[in-house]
Amino acid sequence: MTEYYVDDPEYIIRVPSSLREIGVLVEPMSVPEKGVIQAYEIQRRLRVWRPCKAAVLGAGTIGLLATLILRLRGLEVTTFARTTKPFRNAELIEALGARYISTTEMSLRQAAPAYGPFDLIYEATGFSPLVFEAMEVLGKNGVLVLASVTGGDRTIEIPADKINLDFVLGNKVMVGTVNGNRDYFEAAVQDLALAAARFPGWPERLLTDPVRGLDNYQPLFDTLTSARDAIKVYLEIAPL
Repeated sequence: MTEYYVDDPEYIIRVPSSLREIGVLVEPMSVPEKGVIQAYEIQRRLRVWRPCKAAVLGAGTIGLLATLILRLRGLEVTTFARTTKPFRNAELIEALGARYISTTEMSLRQAAPAYGPFDLIYEATGFSPLVFEAMEVLGKNGVLVLASVTGGDRTIEIPADKINLDFVLGNKVMVGTVNGNRDYFEAAVQDLALAAARFPGWPERLLTDPVRGLDNYQPLFDTLTSARDAIKVYLEIAPL
């Protein structure tokens, strides 16, 4: 927290002044950027792959940003989460021209015939059983990207033979993704700039709970633990 510091230019990403108010979103944005970019890179092996429909599992910060990235690529996106509408995150998803479905009203299995087949599924729920449900509904030549980190020792029963057969005969891929290098941070900056142009004011709506000044660290932690409808809680160290 010093006034000046030295770092290697390799690790510094230039953010245009026009994005200074939303630059804090670059790091979380780099997470789904990596997953989506890698999905496209993997399926370069299939010259005919032209993804049209995607599903995003989870409507937290990462799910919202994954929905944004996929909409910027022109895909029809259906985003799933447990909370029923009215729900601020659902409003943000629909503002992008995407579809929001509460899994308490319609499961992923039920939604897939109506809104699929899903060429790309981005999973960011932290609920491992949903991963195997996603494996079942993934479309032919599809990619399932796993971004959530799960703990515990949960066990479930799955139709293993069917999932295996469908993956082999359907040319399907499942890939895990974590961390991001410079390429994905730069992609995040580019897509935030594009989002600011195509969906004016939308990125700012993610910054729900600013806390100003290092002395207010306690309200920051209180908000993180108690604000049920917070999307992005962040600390503004000094005025921009």
